[in-house]
Amino acid sequence: MVDPTGVSAAATKLTAANFRLRATSYSSLIDDLDAALPNVSVPTVVADGNRAATPCAPAAANRVAAFCWNSGDNTVPYWIPQGITTSADAYDAGNYEGAVAILVSWYDDGSDGIDRGIRVSFVDWSTPSAPTYRHVLLVEPYTRSDGKVSYRPVNLHAGGIVWYGHLLYVASTHAGFRVFDLRHLWQVSSTDSAAIGLQSDGSYQAYGYKYVLPQAFSYARSTAGGYADLRFSFVGLDRTSAPDSIVVGEYAYPGTGTRLVRFPIDYTDRMLREDADGYVRGTEAYDVSVTSMQGATAINGKFYLSTSDGDTNRGDLATFRPGGAVTMHTDSLPIGPEDLSYWASRDQLWSATEYAGSRSVFAVRASAY
Repeated sequence: MVDPTGVSAAATKLTAANFRLRATSYSSLIDDLDAALPNVSVPTVVADGNRAATPCAPAAANRVAAFCWNSGDNTVPYWIPQGITTSADAYDAGNYEGAVAILVSWYDDGSDGIDRGIRVSFVDWSTPSAPTYRHVLLVEPYTRSDGKVSYRPVNLHAGGIVWYGHLLYVASTHAGFRVFDLRHLWQVSSTDSAAIGLQSDGSYQAYGYKYVLPQAFSYARSTAGGYADLRFSFVGLDRTSAPDSIVVGEYAYPGTGTRLVRFPIDYTDRMLREDADGYVRGTEAYDVSVTSMQGATAINGKFYLSTSDGDTNRGDLATFRPGGAVTMHTDSLPIGPEDLSYWASRDQLWSATEYAGSRSVFAVRASAY
């Protein structure tokens, strides 16, 4: 545990290869829905923002950029923001087919009587002084009992996301990853805010959202060596490692589980890198004994962790290098910080906050830590 001075003992090294993932096959139903629905590009969705972000100044040390959602999204009680990634994760050049964007995941807690699953905000960041955005609903294709192909909501916490090439990885807390293919963004009828999927009139609905993004496949977690299952609470991309990798971590407060695991990712096909037996195995793993972790990434071998402290206290940023102590930069983040994403060319470490009434998206100068 971190002591009152902000410094703890070194993280405990774990046997990384004992943490495993295995991919399912790619969904054959996507082709059917491609034939039924118009396909649109990521730049089209990014440029089709229907909401304007607002300027704000969240209380973060070394803050270099920020915006807030419009008033409705800032206060809506049932949609809660969690994960963050950017077009600099997608490609090192910082844009995806010319679009410069920030993506933020939200989960629906169902408190208004409808559980819509997950939406992702596509934020146009090409003009940081005036960002616009549009929410896209994540969906899972399936075959109905009548044999017709439809889609349904994806009910996850979505605590962390990574955009890597054409794939969007979404952390699935008790399973591993759901993976969505950005080459198959579909425009739907979007007229019925209470309906989802194929309707009796032949239209496809998405709770009033104009675009949906389908799940293409998933990764299922497992462990060896007697290790408990890893909770996939959040995820961050590390483009400074060789090969590129993702860092997965656990939220725990109170309770067991404060582990971080690195998995390799392959830039040639955007998939996690498998061994000959079909498993993706961890290449680095630690128990950092830091509670309330909400996000993590690594930069040139140094790990960065965001931690929360309830809805009234500012969050902290923790850092450590393998073999060294974990240092807590107390109260350096706003209240309620979540996932982390690193924009290397801009020296920016991005995060988002979750609590209604004080939601923001912000970046701090990574090199300050």
